[in-house]
Amino acid sequence: MPFGNAAPTFDELTETQLKVTGTIPPELNGRYLRNGPNPRSGDSPHWFLGDGMLHGVELKGGKANWYRNRYVRTPYYASKPIDYFEDVFNLRNGLANTHVISHAGKTLALEELHLPYEVTAELDTIGIYDFNGKLNTGMTAHPKVCGETGEMLFFAYSLAPPYLTYHRVNPEGKLVQSEAIEVKGATMVHDFNITRNFVIFMDLPYVFDVDAANDGGMPFKWSADYGARLGVMPRDGTNDDVVWYDIEPCYVFHPVNAYEEGDDIMIDVCRSGNGDPFENGVTYLHRWTIDQKKGAVKEQTLDDNWIEFPRVPDRLVGQKYRYSYTAQFSEGDRISGVRKYDMDTSSSTLHDLGESRVGGEPVFVPSSNLAAEDDGYLLLYVYDESVDTSEFVILDAKNIEQEPLARVYLPARVPAGFHGSWIADAS
Repeated sequence: MPFGNAAPTFDELTETQLKVTGTIPPELNGRYLRNGPNPRSGDSPHWFLGDGMLHGVELKGGKANWYRNRYVRTPYYASKPIDYFEDVFNLRNGLANTHVISHAGKTLALEELHLPYEVTAELDTIGIYDFNGKLNTGMTAHPKVCGETGEMLFFAYSLAPPYLTYHRVNPEGKLVQSEAIEVKGATMVHDFNITRNFVIFMDLPYVFDVDAANDGGMPFKWSADYGARLGVMPRDGTNDDVVWYDIEPCYVFHPVNAYEEGDDIMIDVCRSGNGDPFENGVTYLHRWTIDQKKGAVKEQTLDDNWIEFPRVPDRLVGQKYRYSYTAQFSEGDRISGVRKYDMDTSSSTLHDLGESRVGGEPVFVPSSNLAAEDDGYLLLYVYDESVDTSEFVILDAKNIEQEPLARVYLPARVPAGFHGSWIADAS
């Protein structure tokens, strides 16, 4: 069984009497939700294969109304054993353990090889969501919602042809386009990029492997012969429109953001080097500049800090941006702080979480719809090893090096997890 904050927690709680220190900004009205793997059996063959559990805090009028945690009621919640070869091709047998997002009034728990699960505002499971029967592939855990159009763009990868499929959803939540994209084989495509006019796929050399799957862990291995490339396609395009650009072999779980500058496409990512991303998992801020006229890609590493879980303001996804926020890693694979990057000045600022404290992905929330780019707040869960419990922390995004604006003390430990979202109340 895992130990420390990698260990699962089993009780589902609802707590409305939450201790708070500091001041919760009164404009924060909504819910911060985060997903992560939390095996009901107490253990799983790989961290990615634990049962999905949502953790949420509701804020309103400067108060913390509640903390809740709930398992997503997938087939595994009823203790269905994992049969990888059966379940990986059954779109309804997912773990829903990686991300939670909101679009067109639906809150969806996501995991990249299967269909999403819809949940309520109180984190109760409604059930499988397949866009009224139109989605016949899985759904990435990293869809992109365009801040300009309200469209949601996503993809699915599969271990059988078609290996990659692109989807486009209109602002009202209707699936309006699905396109099979030709890639060389079954690769793990965890995330992708969008700009105002394009989507950019990452076809990287971490490929499906039957022997690895038979061993019961991650069914992928690094392939030195596969190559690495980026595929650029208009957002409403087809496979025939994709232009592929070779890059140096690497792996990227999470891009920071992408945008267009004239005919160039700028893509900032958290990049690991040549080799298995789980064995060679240190990631640095890296930029690809695609020169569409010359058909070439320039590569440069922008910083030497080990960072991951990057976020930018939601309204700037796919657009030119100045600030990003990442989890800062230290020795022992610990998230020891939050690092803010200023891309205009090529500088960064660190919020150190403090001794014995371990963080997660920071989620940016603007102070208002008209606020300056970094005028807002960073939300995250922080685990304190010294007392074996967790807090919900609010940082000032303009001045992240300062002490938190508020800490909400939670009734239980929030285990290490993956991704989350701020879901604002309807205005």
